Amino acid sequence: MMLPPKLPNAVRRSREHLTPAEVDRLIAAAQRLGRHGHRDATMILLAYRHGLRVSELVSLRREQLDLRQGLLHVRRRKNGMPSTHPLRGPELRALREVLRNDPQAAYVFVSERGAPMTTATFRKLVARAGEAASLGMPIHPHMLRHSTGFKLANDGQDTRAIQHYLGHRNIQHTVVYTQLASSRFNDLERLTDAHFKRRDFLENHRRLVALHRTRPF
Repeated sequence: MMLPPKLPNAVRRSREHLTPAEVDRLIAAAQRLGRHGHRDATMILLAYRHGLRVSELVSLRREQLDLRQGLLHVRRRKNGMPSTHPLRGPELRALREVLRNDPQAAYVFVSERGAPMTTATFRKLVARAGEAASLGMPIHPHMLRHSTGFKLANDGQDTRAIQHYLGHRNIQHTVVYTQLASSRFNDLERLTDAHFKRRDFLENHRRLVALHRTRPF
């Protein structure tokens, strides 16, 4: 039996990233699902906060974490540039609990059998969490990496800094985030506001002039 052709991404969803609020809903949904909700939610949190590809996430080893200094040593795939990221409070607390649950594991995220989590398993849990969160579109893990880029761009971060944070060798792969960031139009919005204020002032001025001409002092 032939499988139906896979629909293009543009048909299945209108965008390839999530907003911070949607990521929060996805994490909360993963936390509620299954027996390993905390592990699954932590994986989503880490993938989003650090723009990790699925392969980078599931291959994360304990020696890449420095919880005392709050550092994550990121090994990029696809010829990406390695880097060291700061770990924030929520990530540190979540990771400490994950490591306590599997103290002998070499990898950070493991299955019940102690083996590293597979990319297929993570894709399934993200899709299931997306359905539970009722986000209105099918969710896949790489959307978390895109969400990182759009979040940094909307926060006004420098394109070069975003490039190094995501490990892009070619800055053209980073520019897509800054090109679509809504923060690019903040100055335009202020200019538009000033235009309309000036237009309203001129309109009021014309009305006053007309009034004085019909009813002189």
